[in-house]
Amino acid sequence: MQYRAQKSFGAWWGLLLGIILFTFIIWGINYSLGPDDRVLKILLYLPTYIFLVIDIYLIIGAFTMSYQVQEDGLKICWGFQRKLIPWDDFDDIIHVRGEANLFPFLGVSWPGYMIGLYSVRGLGPVRMYATYPEEGFLYLKTQQGFFGLTPAEAKLAEVLAEKADKEINVIDMDEMSVEEKGHNIRNDRFFQLYYRLNIILLVAFAAYVAIFFPGSGASRFIILLLVLAIGLFFFNVSNASRLFQFSQDGGYITLLLGMAVTGIFFILSFSAIHL
Repeated sequence: MQYRAQKSFGAWWGLLLGIILFTFIIWGINYSLGPDDRVLKILLYLPTYIFLVIDIYLIIGAFTMSYQVQEDGLKICWGFQRKLIPWDDFDDIIHVRGEANLFPFLGVSWPGYMIGLYSVRGLGPVRMYATYPEEGFLYLKTQQGFFGLTPAEAKLAEVLAEKADKEINVIDMDEMSVEEKGHNIRNDRFFQLYYRLNIILLVAFAAYVAIFFPGSGASRFIILLLVLAIGLFFFNVSNASRLFQFSQDGGYITLLLGMAVTGIFFILSFSAIHL
């Protein structure tokens, strides 16, 4: 029997955002760099297309993610991957309640979607195949690894427990102390403040270029600065969220550095357009 992941718009959100970002970035590199900048253009195109392929694969996974209960075990379907966990390999089935503190080792997430290797403070490592794990998830400890699922139907836990001949244990993350589960970036006012300021500054930069660049006669290099600012934003945010779990100040500084660089790009663009 097949169980879908908890319903979300994560796949569509990723598809829409990916189309907008990669279309602009590819166009921006081509527009801002001429024939004499061939080497630089290749150096920028190469990672762009690599991330584009990765993004396409992630979106395919988001649309196809499901959990299949079979006679020989649980099959987790994601993209072109099929992971079969035999019933004899199940060690523990845990229903995690409350707001978990997750941060990525080698994972990707956006609203309504989380995939890859994460760490849950207070629990341990987990390979997520989920949509909204922040609201609770099913934590499977097996001999093939630890997995986090967010099925649309809560009865999946009972089915797994019956098939694997295990009991369902419950862990409420909201009852854990801060020492156990650590500080959560979603509840940290300074991290959220700096994160929002990064978004506001980037949006303001993009809006300024969109309004004042056309017809200004300024160098096309201004568009490349915006492309670099977008790439820097995603790089900084992802690294800040990882660093925060080991050093809160390190997470803050990473976000502040991102704001500083974007601000410098903004000032350069302002100066070039109004010269």
